[in-house]
Amino acid sequence: MTLKELQVGDRARINGFLEGGGAYRRKLLAMGLTPGAEIHVTRVAPMGDPVEIRVRGFSLSVRKDEAAALSVEKLP
Repeated sequence: MTLKELQVGDRARINGFLEGGGAYRRKLLAMGLTPGAEIHVTRVAPMGDPVEIRVRGFSLSVRKDEAAALSVEKLP
């Protein structure tokens, strides 16, 4: 599952990055989106881009292309 597939209110744990996501990998790692980090989807823009998430105590907006490169595991 990717971050792009999550809905508002969903919580997830980051597993890693998908193949082909190399262009965004370094940028996402620098923003704190590292494997094992827990995220919470707080908002999605009306057209679906960008997605706002909470990670490590701060809010972060991620574009659809970046969100599709991030593999996550949905938490209950």
